[in-house]
Amino acid sequence: MAAKPDFKTCLITMTKKILITGGAGFIGSHVVRRFVNHYPGYKIINLDLLTYAGNLENLKDIERKPNYEFIKGDIADSGFVHSLIAEHQPDAIIHLAAESHVDRSILNPLSFVYTNIVGTVNLLNASLKRLESSPDFLFYHISTDEVYGSLGKDGFFTEVTRYDPRSPYSSSKASSDHLVRAYFHTYQLPVVISNCSNNYGPNQFPEKLIPLSLNNMLHEKPVPVYGKGENVRDWLYVEDHAAAIDLVFHRGKAGETYNIGGHNEWHNIDLVKLLSKIMDKKLGKPAGFHERLITYVKDRAGHDLRYAIDASKIKNELGWLPSLQFEEGLEKTVDWYLENRDWLSRVTSGEYANYYQTQYHTR
Repeated sequence: MAAKPDFKTCLITMTKKILITGGAGFIGSHVVRRFVNHYPGYKIINLDLLTYAGNLENLKDIERKPNYEFIKGDIADSGFVHSLIAEHQPDAIIHLAAESHVDRSILNPLSFVYTNIVGTVNLLNASLKRLESSPDFLFYHISTDEVYGSLGKDGFFTEVTRYDPRSPYSSSKASSDHLVRAYFHTYQLPVVISNCSNNYGPNQFPEKLIPLSLNNMLHEKPVPVYGKGENVRDWLYVEDHAAAIDLVFHRGKAGETYNIGGHNEWHNIDLVKLLSKIMDKKLGKPAGFHERLITYVKDRAGHDLRYAIDASKIKNELGWLPSLQFEEGLEKTVDWYLENRDWLSRVTSGEYANYYQTQYHTR
């Protein structure tokens, strides 16, 4: 009797068509690249509206791969979404498309409602139609730890932590999470959800803390830190997150939620000081050169004190652990930005360049 092929071999040879929304963005581009390269038997369709943070340059290395296709479109357009699903008939949707920046949500909450809530409902409704002819269809919704609100000095978010969103952004993501679960319970649409901590790594648009600070250090401009820098975040390297998404997609149980965290809690000020030291070393500057650029600014409205994820469920049930400690991942991230200064210059030279330089951004 022939040996039974192992799980990995089955995945590689299996034919699937997967629609990934938001695949030109920061996290999405890493997920698209992983699926295109790891599963040549899969057809990967990347749907993205290409707003300020969506950049096809992030995927130049795979754009000519035979199992990859890009489609530009808006998930908030119901007619477009239904036509797209009907035409391409994907076997699964991995939903990453979202407005994701807290400060922008404070300035313009309605855009977050359209994309994060209405867009998700449009995809869910189209998925129900697709389910009629594809009973193995899966809807995988990627969300954030911010839906849980703010922690004190102790404790961790788990999959059963009560939702307590504090910003328009986190409220819109909490709403979309609830809707995804409602479609599972009401319509029996197979779904999985994952909630992740702060991502960092290559290709992140420089409005979030790490790339913004790094870019300002490169140009010897003030590096803004909210309040006293006491807010705490759990940091997850983006490629580790992509690996976790891969695992949840293939092995996660329908109806379940999986928290994905980096086991790397840092106060914002300590993170920026560490980044300053790395930049001093990489650029041959004297100790303290970049740290002198740190500027404390008025705190963000409703700024959550601490996020921290208990990722034991995904470890115990699916065997996932982050591969990098924060110091190692941050060094890799700095190296990437220093080696890709042209990319950094291009993405900051558009209509949002002045905006992000004059506003103070920290997720």
